Parts: sequence; C-alpha cells; structure tokens
Amino acid sequence: MDTLLLIPSSMAKRPCPSQNPRPPNHLNLPDRDHLLESFLDFSDSPPFAIDLSFERILDSRDSDADQTKLIDRALQLGSVLLEAGKRSARRRASKHNSIAWALPPDLTIKVFSMLDTQSLCYAAATCSMFNKCAMDPSCYANIDLTTVVPKVNNAVVSTMIHRAGKALQSLKLGVVVPGPTTSLGSCQPLVYTIRNSVDVSNFSWNDKRSRQGKESSILSRSCLSPLGGDSGAPGALLRKLHLYNIERMDNASLCGALAACPSLIDLEIVGLHVELRQTLVSVSANCHLIERLFFESSKSGRDDSLKSPACFELVNNCPHVTSLSLRGFKLHDYKVRILIKGFRKLKYVDFSTSYSITGSFLRNLGSNTGGNLLEVVILRDCMHLKVAEVDRLLNAVLSGDFKLLRHLDISNREGLASEGDWYYERCYSLSVNPLKQVLEQRPHICILAEFPSEGSFADSDQMFDSEPYSDISLPSQMSTHTSDGSMFVSFSESSYNSDHGSGNEDALDASYVLYEESSDEVETY
Repeated sequence: MDTLLLIPSSMAKRPCPSQNPRPPNHLNLPDRDHLLESFLDFSDSPPFAIDLSFERILDSRDSDADQTKLIDRALQLGSVLLEAGKRSARRRASKHNSIAWALPPDLTIKVFSMLDTQSLCYAAATCSMFNKCAMDPSCYANIDLTTVVPKVNNAVVSTMIHRAGKALQSLKLGVVVPGPTTSLGSCQPLVYTIRNSVDVSNFSWNDKRSRQGKESSILSRSCLSPLGGDSGAPGALLRKLHLYNIERMDNASLCGALAACPSLIDLEIVGLHVELRQTLVSVSANCHLIERLFFESSKSGRDDSLKSPACFELVNNCPHVTSLSLRGFKLHDYKVRILIKGFRKLKYVDFSTSYSITGSFLRNLGSNTGGNLLEVVILRDCMHLKVAEVDRLLNAVLSGDFKLLRHLDISNREGLASEGDWYYERCYSLSVNPLKQVLEQRPHICILAEFPSEGSFADSDQMFDSEPYSDISLPSQMSTHTSDGSMFVSFSESSYNSDHGSGNEDALDASYVLYEESSDEVETY
C-alpha cells in the first residue's frame, strides 16, 4: 500500500535524464488500468489496516500543506470511484433489464402508450431502458394532466405537448374533483372549483399568484400556447380537448388555442371565465369537424352573450355535431331551437340549469329534420321550464314523434313553472294520464322526473333579499330509475334563488311564431 501510494514521489526523485518527469495522470491506459485494479484489490483488506497505512503516508510528509493536499486527493479519488461505481451499476442494471424484459421495444412502447400520464412518468423513472421507450411520441398521444389540487404548471404542459408532437390526439387540463359514478342525466354537478375540494383547505389563490416561473403550480392563460408551436404541428391533429377550472384562462387565449386545432371533434369546457358567444364563434370558424360540444358556465345564469347570428354560424359551419351540452347559461327558447334544428345529426342535448328555457322550443320538433334523431334530452333544473310544455312533449311522443328518444330528464329541484306565474305557482307533479300512456307505449324510454315536496320553493322574503342572479346549486342526490328502466320520481326539499323574469322578454314574442311552424317549414339558414 505504501509503495503504491508513493509511486508519484519516487518517480519525482528518480527522473529520467532524457525527459521531464511524467505526472501520474499521464499514465497510458494499460498502466492506469493495472494501477486501479491493484488499488481495488485492497478492498478486501481490513479497514484498520488501510487506516494505518494512510496515517504512515501522512506522517512521511514534512509540511502541513502537503498533508492537507494528500487528504484532499484521497477524498477526491474516493468520490470519483464512488460515482464510477454507481454509473456502472446503472448500466449493468439497464443491460440486465433489457435482457430480462420479455417484450421488445416496440411492444413496450405500445404498452406504455396505454398508460395514463402519471403512470407513464413513473415508468420512465424506473430505468434507462424504460425511459428511452417512454420518450416515444406515441406514448403521449393522450395527455391527461387533470388534478384534484393545482400542481401542474405551464412548463409541464409544454414538455408533454412537445414530446407528443404530431402524435397528440387528446389533451385534458385543469382542476377536477372526482365524484361518485353518475348515471346518464344525473344531477351531480360537473362544475368544480378549488373551493369544493377538502384536500386544499390551506390553498390560497393569492399565494399561488405571487409566485413566478416554474415555482408556480397554476396554469395560466398561455398554457395552451404550445399547441400552436412548430407551425401548429402539436395541435394540428388534436381530436379531444378538455379544460377544467383554469381560472386564468381568457377569451383570447382560448380562441387562439382553438385556431390551432382544426381537427378537433370533442371539446369540453367547464368552469372557465370565458364568454359563450366568443367561444362558439371561434369553434365555428376553426373546428368544422366538431362532433361533441360540452360547455358549462362558471357563472350560472349570468352569461346571456349568445346571439342568433352566432347560432346560425355555428350550425352552418359545424354540421357534424351529434352531442350538444350548454349548461348554466341564460339561453332563450328561440336560440335553442335554431341550434337543435340546425344540427341535422344531433342525438344528445343537455341544457341543464339553463335559466330562461321554458320548453317551447320542443313544439313541432320531433317530426322534423333536426329533432327527430334526438335520443337524449336533459332539461334538469331549468328554472322556467313549464309544465304545459312538458305535457305537450309527452303528447307529441304519444302521437309518434321523437321515435328515437330513449332518455328524458325534466327533474327540477323547485318544481315546474306554471303557465300563469312561474314564481308563485309551481307544479310538483306531471299529468298522470300522458305519462302513464308514454310508459306503456314506449317502455324503452327512461323518464327522470324528480320534484320536491309541494311548498318547498324559496319563500318570497328570501327571494327578494337575495342577489338577482345568485348561483344555482345542483342537488347532491343522484337520480336513479327502476329496474325496468321506465321512470323514477323522488321528492326532496331544496331551493335556489333566481331573478324574477322569465328570460324571454327580449324575444318580443317572436319565439312563439317560430314554434308554431308546420312539419314542412322552410329553413331560413
């Protein structure tokens, strides 16, 4: 050991007369390998023996500086050997995994492409072989970065989108709270905000907004900008885009993202502070292949921005829509009728908690093109939905209209509006005869009609003291139906506040002219 460590000194004392002394780091490869191998043989020696040898070498140094330098060199050499050993162990483990792993790389990539985004990241951190397979763009075709609490920032989204590149097909972002499994037409609310989660009691939006750059775990308005990068490549083939409760998202940023996604067929927007009209205008201008459109307002009953020209433009430019959900908006019947009659392939409609709908848009609809293909109609908790219009709908079903209808939800936490006074006169049941006849003639139809017990509607003092457009709260109890799939009517007490107008005043009674059209009416758009 002494001789081995003193080789550099002995070489300095007996230099070759023909050349300068050669430092030890200039040893040729065979000598260095032999020296290292001899050094590693001492690993079998007792630790105290090595300690004594090292102490004798230190004592042979005259100055304190030489002793300090020798100690530093020993520590440096030990650190270098430790890192070299770790790297070699990782390489050997990766080689072992590649030999022991039964699947070839292409099948491994195929398996990884079926994993959710979080599981894929875990797999990529396992070993270098898995990491290499997990970097394949096809593994990021369906990116799901939804979380219960905000912990994904723009940098993470950008990295995932760039890894996917042109292979990107589905992107889900935002904050969601997973609830119980709900059946079709369930009243379980779909709008979730950060305040709904019990896991984020210590969360503060102000604290997060004060952070900058990568430290922030909040998605900002620019989180979708990578979709337009590389000449629009990442978003060019995107088919599905779901966005949940991204509070910093604005109209301009969302519209810019939609402009980069011409192949979009499924768009779901929940809880974003964006305007309905501008969003639908952007969809009609850029997403002509759209088939499913789900939009739930973050401010129930307050967004009445949708105008008739935007409705006509949407149905003309997006003829492939089969599923339309506009929840929590202040929609008027004549606008809803434009949409339903304009989309010739429409099968599913959901206007739950839409504030101004009375149901008159359903008149003469089931026998005409644009309404006869409807399979699911959900009008849950529409404050101004009239019992007379529901009866008229049931009679139309009895007369042979809506031949494909299989699910109807007209449940209301406050009962249905009467023909005279929608506020003071509420109806808490349907006419028995048409309902019974419908269930007899069309046993495959599932009708959900959940109403509260009579008199549970909010009293007038509470109504007039409340804010005119206070938020509508959806019931927490999920609707169910009988084993034969016919109908289930339940009664539960609850209430929510709204303003006192029907919401159709600005239609100037023109809507009723539209609704009395015959079956062979002329389309105006």
